[in-house]
Amino acid sequence: MFDLLQNAFIASLFISVAVGVIGSYVVINRFNYLAASIAHGSYAGVGFAVYFGISILLGTTVFALLLALLLSFISFNNRSRSDTLIGVIWAVGMSIGIIFTDLTPGYNADLMSYLFGNILMVPKSDLIFMAVVDLIILISGVVFYNHILAISYDIDFAKLRGIRVGFLYTYFLILIALTVVMSVRSIGLILVIALFTIPPYISEKFTKDFKAMMFLSGVLAFVFCIAGLYISYSYDISATPAIILTASVFFFLSLFKRR
Repeated sequence: MFDLLQNAFIASLFISVAVGVIGSYVVINRFNYLAASIAHGSYAGVGFAVYFGISILLGTTVFALLLALLLSFISFNNRSRSDTLIGVIWAVGMSIGIIFTDLTPGYNADLMSYLFGNILMVPKSDLIFMAVVDLIILISGVVFYNHILAISYDIDFAKLRGIRVGFLYTYFLILIALTVVMSVRSIGLILVIALFTIPPYISEKFTKDFKAMMFLSGVLAFVFCIAGLYISYSYDISATPAIILTASVFFFLSLFKRR
């Protein structure tokens, strides 16, 4: 039991780092729908991996990255109808995953964990992957920080300054895809967007600059994860819903705070 809690604690820390940087980027740019489409559509990778007997982490990563590239092309070049196309991709990805799962011989009892997650069952191999993704995210956040601000607050100004907006747009959608993949087993594809948007939304109301928002988002995400784990352990309930409900309580309380 101690090993399970230890892995869950480490996973919570790694997820919180990603929430602080990528979650803040998602909220500031209102990419919630894009991120949700990547998350739900990535279930195709789970079904594909189970059917062909390959690593689920590998299958989900490949599909998530392909979705990020496709959504980048669609949303950046066809903004007038991007919401409809994004919704279709979301549904198609989920449908492919379900069909491949149905075609897989035998009963796959653990597939639900990829939809709703179980942070207590995160293996060490996933922790290594999460650490690598966090390192990439932190380096990217430092290197492209000023560019992120320029694109997030005034994309036309960023273009005039010679910033490669299209490249950075695609690159950060890829980072969003990687954060989804690293959270598949711990938080799940269905609930991951809630955790990646609630802490940054709250932080935005209590901070005055983007760096502070990212830091506070990471701290809040970690607090929510630990509180959810404690509630889960105390009342013998699923950990991920407990984490999301804990975050949701603070989300609704934050609605009374003016920006």
